Amino acid sequence: MSILPERVELKTPEQILVMRRSGQLLHRVHEMLAEQIRPGVTTNQLDTLAHDMIRDAGATPNFLGYQGYPATLCLSVNDVVVHGIPDDRPLQDGDIVSIDGGLIIDGWHSDAARTHVVGEPRSVADAELVRITREALWTGIAALATAARVGEIGAAIEDFVADAAGESLSHLEGFGGHGIGSAMHQAPDVMNYRTRSRGPRVRPGLCLAIEPMLIQGPGNWVLEDDDWTVRATAGGRAAHSEHSVAVTEQGLLVLTAGDGGAAELALRGVVAAPDPLADAAG
Repeated sequence: MSILPERVELKTPEQILVMRRSGQLLHRVHEMLAEQIRPGVTTNQLDTLAHDMIRDAGATPNFLGYQGYPATLCLSVNDVVVHGIPDDRPLQDGDIVSIDGGLIIDGWHSDAARTHVVGEPRSVADAELVRITREALWTGIAALATAARVGEIGAAIEDFVADAAGESLSHLEGFGGHGIGSAMHQAPDVMNYRTRSRGPRVRPGLCLAIEPMLIQGPGNWVLEDDDWTVRATAGGRAAHSEHSVAVTEQGLLVLTAGDGGAAELALRGVVAAPDPLADAAG
């Protein structure tokens, strides 16, 4: 591991292997939760399932206790954009639920989010919100494959969302992705739109959490009294999609994707790096 002047932590191949193990377990947690989402289930129940699975695997939830956060997952429903705290309200048909979580294995972190529709979408607009947010994530990841600087990720996401949704969707401004590694949140910031900063150079060992957050209509939001819940205030619903990604000498490895990102990157003309877990198994 080394530290760049921008205070960006670069990981060794051995450290990326451990992060891949962390990301693969988190992938399995998300797969399990996807099977449990249905009308009548509460976000508290989903949180308990994730907590138990992570602990049973010998890992540690990295959200629980982070700056006082009270749960294993952030579960954001409908107009809650991010950082929703689990509760006992039963989910209803047509709800939009974003599940954001992470964990630690041997001191190395993973972080990923998926958005689900409970039952059937309430409208075409809701289905498109979820689809475009997920596609925006993969567009940003694919951009990292050829980017010279981190800021190119946000530019690619902004352009994709503008082309796909026009003015019907807005970015959650002031929030974005981040570096990840020996801590959950590290430099650099990874915004989902253009900023004045070009960001640090992209080089092997860089690991980022990329996470578009989109809101239907205007992007107005408020932070609620719990100091966590970010809620849209103009009547729109929201979605959030995130993966942790490593830049390696062989290309990109999507640490929190089941196949290391190979299938989705191939659709965008990018060849993923070999999965070190496959090498370790062999």
